[in-house]
Amino acid sequence: MLTQLQYRVLAAANPMDALALARRHEGPVHVLITDVVMPDMNGKELAGKIEELRPEVKVLYMSGYTANVIAHHGVLDPGVSFIQKPFGFRELALRVRQVLDAG
Repeated sequence: MLTQLQYRVLAAANPMDALALARRHEGPVHVLITDVVMPDMNGKELAGKIEELRPEVKVLYMSGYTANVIAHHGVLDPGVSFIQKPFGFRELALRVRQVLDAG
């Protein structure tokens, strides 16, 4: 969906791959889109590690879990960008634009 919107996408299969990509990619990384619940490392932990490498990165979290399941991950705090799965093309396009345009 993101490539159809003309975004350049660096896809990672897991959090460790995402960290490796963030380390070696020479250009800017504008947005990290990450699932909240993943094996080995949750989305908030991954975002923190990516932000250490790329302080300019903005984060959009996603999850198919209900709010009460993901609340303890700190993702539903005020000011945190989140999109509920499943989502469609239009919803993703709007949320990514909002995240990029946010201060």
